[in-house]
Amino acid sequence: MVKVLFVAAEAVPFAKTGGLADVAGSLPKQLRNQGADVRVIMPKYSSIPAQYREQLTLKHRTTVTVGWRQQYCGVEALEHEGVPIYFIDNEAYFKRSGLYGYYDDAERFAYFCRAVLEVLPHLDFIPDVIHCNDWHTGMVSVLLNAHYRHDPQYQHVRTIFTIHNLRYQGVFAKEILPDLLGLDWEYFNTDCLEFYDQVSFMKGGIVFSDVITTVSKTYAEEVQYEYFGEKLEGLLRKRRADLVGIVNGIDYDVYNPATDSHLAARYDAGSVNQKYENKVKLQEQLGLPVKRGTPLLAIISRLVAPKGLDLIAHILDELITGEDIQLVVLGTGEARYESMFQQAAWKYPHKVSANIHFSEALAHQLYAAADIFLMPSQYEPCGIGQLIALRYGALPVVRETGGLKDTVQPYNKYTGLGNGFSFTNYNAHDLLFTVKKALGLYYDKPVWMKIVQNAMQTDYSWRQSAQQYHSIYRRLRSNGG
Repeated sequence: MVKVLFVAAEAVPFAKTGGLADVAGSLPKQLRNQGADVRVIMPKYSSIPAQYREQLTLKHRTTVTVGWRQQYCGVEALEHEGVPIYFIDNEAYFKRSGLYGYYDDAERFAYFCRAVLEVLPHLDFIPDVIHCNDWHTGMVSVLLNAHYRHDPQYQHVRTIFTIHNLRYQGVFAKEILPDLLGLDWEYFNTDCLEFYDQVSFMKGGIVFSDVITTVSKTYAEEVQYEYFGEKLEGLLRKRRADLVGIVNGIDYDVYNPATDSHLAARYDAGSVNQKYENKVKLQEQLGLPVKRGTPLLAIISRLVAPKGLDLIAHILDELITGEDIQLVVLGTGEARYESMFQQAAWKYPHKVSANIHFSEALAHQLYAAADIFLMPSQYEPCGIGQLIALRYGALPVVRETGGLKDTVQPYNKYTGLGNGFSFTNYNAHDLLFTVKKALGLYYDKPVWMKIVQNAMQTDYSWRQSAQQYHSIYRRLRSNGG
């Protein structure tokens, strides 16, 4: 049995800011089902819900070297849905209202990376593979090679580094090398950690890990080119032999319209008509006119530029006034986009509902109620929204980038295949044309129901993707000796 330590800065249901938490909360569970001994380690934030904090048991206390400092480290643990979860406890670093965005993030996550390695002997669990995720964990592979390879316990340990979003890299002043990481200046060069006269945690993970993965096959190709590569495209091309794209999945126990307790009416691919009961209920709940036959479009997203909201801004009035539709928006983000949707809801109260907050229950209800799910992203490493939409029979309209291209197959009227609609160019009227194409098919009920069933029968559970990760783990273990 391969032993894997899954290292992440956030994981559902303990702490979440984005899709990384969903992956860390669901992939390890599926891997354990497939026979891998996978355990998760993350910081112990003060925002972890009390119901989980009350279950924690202390495993060990030690100190961790952070440059010239010796900092307290507690390791606490619980088991969640069959997965052992370890929490690194240091209140000075993690007892805060949020997860990231603090002046001392370099120190906080330098500490976390070192703590992950320092506590392993005290857990009675030396993994075959350490699986790191995004910049917060990028220094684990670096520190493993710099400070721990001399120890026989660590000599066989191999590392995998998953890029969930290359845009966020953890770039800090070069002085952190000796001051926080205890590394010599020989690490400050273009082949190691130097990044435009600074130090990049993300680059460290890419350079020093044995395998690099991204969260979709297309994104693995895209990041090797300048437009998507965030100034690391040359390095990623250099490591292309070790670069693998594996599309994310979703937890089919959590996202299942046949069992979802949030829904007014539950349904599956064989009882799709029940889906429309959820539309009626949501229209009543949000104060929209109850129109069972009117197409309901949904946006469930962080309201930020990379999600393609500039395209929607250009066509919003034309779409609302020119088509018999309703639009429901759920999410928070940049003020300009929040205001755009709030203004649209004020201007078209019978057609638009702007919910500028986030509610897990409302999100589930909206996926179940929606006919069309809008996700015209500028770039999208994988995307989870379109996977949930497919599961609930809300047909995605997406731009062909990253994981959206890998998971949404445009409907082909000649073959009857496809589970949604897509367009290639980042162009507002290409989006409008594609939405209108979808709306045209909506009124051809036999065709529409066929596409909905195609969508709901598509398998984007973690099963296949977990098998790919499991295969990489086994190969790394055999190479580790």
